[in-house]
Amino acid sequence: MKEFAKNFTKKVVGPAAVIAFLISIVVSFAGFEIPSAVIYVDAGLIVGFFALYTITEGLGAYVLRRLGQTVFVIWVIATLTFVLLRIIPGGPFDQEKALAPEIKQAIEAKYGLNDPLALQYWHYISGAATGHLGYSYKYVGREVSEIVSESFPVSFQLGMFAMVLSFLIGIPAGVFAASHHNTWKDSLTMIGAISSVSLPSFLVAAIMITIFCFGLDWLPVALWDGPSYYILPVVVLGLRPAAIIARLTRASVLEVIQSDFIRTARAKGLAEQIILYKHVLKNSLIPVITFAGPMAAELLSGAFIVEHIFNIPGMGKHFIQSVTNRDYPLVIGVTLVFATLLVFANLIVDILYTYFDPRIKLS
Repeated sequence: MKEFAKNFTKKVVGPAAVIAFLISIVVSFAGFEIPSAVIYVDAGLIVGFFALYTITEGLGAYVLRRLGQTVFVIWVIATLTFVLLRIIPGGPFDQEKALAPEIKQAIEAKYGLNDPLALQYWHYISGAATGHLGYSYKYVGREVSEIVSESFPVSFQLGMFAMVLSFLIGIPAGVFAASHHNTWKDSLTMIGAISSVSLPSFLVAAIMITIFCFGLDWLPVALWDGPSYYILPVVVLGLRPAAIIARLTRASVLEVIQSDFIRTARAKGLAEQIILYKHVLKNSLIPVITFAGPMAAELLSGAFIVEHIFNIPGMGKHFIQSVTNRDYPLVIGVTLVFATLLVFANLIVDILYTYFDPRIKLS
């Protein structure tokens, strides 16, 4: 029964979750609104896969321990961010030159900025524990949780598109380069990868805008209003991760391809494509998965520079403005979202290690 549950999880639930996820990504990129029921099904399949896999592989204690560590890590990050914001000279209303001193004092009293730091910290931590991140100083009357809930889906959508693109480009490019090792095809692929890693996002964005928007007039310059608006931001955001994935995949494939079991597969007369994509690739993905954790967190939380350049209404816009305006609650709120994504992404990566390499044991 236990073996059946393992096989069902790996061969049925896992592939179904991946297929449903990819279909939703394609439908969303095409500009269609995904019904809530479909989102719930996708989320259920993904959560169900990890839950079943955790149970069948005996990883329950490990996951619970990591979740407990996650709470502690997020608390430390929230505390450090709170302290650093208060240490930096100046306050959120110091730039309001037109405010009379008594008005400024009244505003600071309204937001509790005149309270002792210990009391301010207690109010914030106790509120964050119940989901209340406070009110923004610059978006008067709006809760930080409301601002995040409105902007995060856009950043999440952008990040998902870029992440899928980076894997679709990076893994095949890495396998292609490794399969043509020490040829001009390998060299050309790696030159492209190194160039993509070296060039900063703002420079790539400027070049692409100049060519495809002003030169050829094929794509719109900014905003996030449909498929044609998605292309440039997604490409700019996904290009660098794709290049890193290509280099990691190439190096890992070149290492695995020298293994004894690959020589045995070739001796049996298996086709080179089957050897590469069925036997070599799965055993080469550990370095890629390691990189995928922090990469996914960064992309899903919104690449701030890319969102700012293309005027995308995601979290990046609010984060930049909140730092400039010293909007303490909004800065901490966005930071906590990023930290939470990063911690959970790393947990998922650790679980996937055992999926792709059963020799790895988590304890």
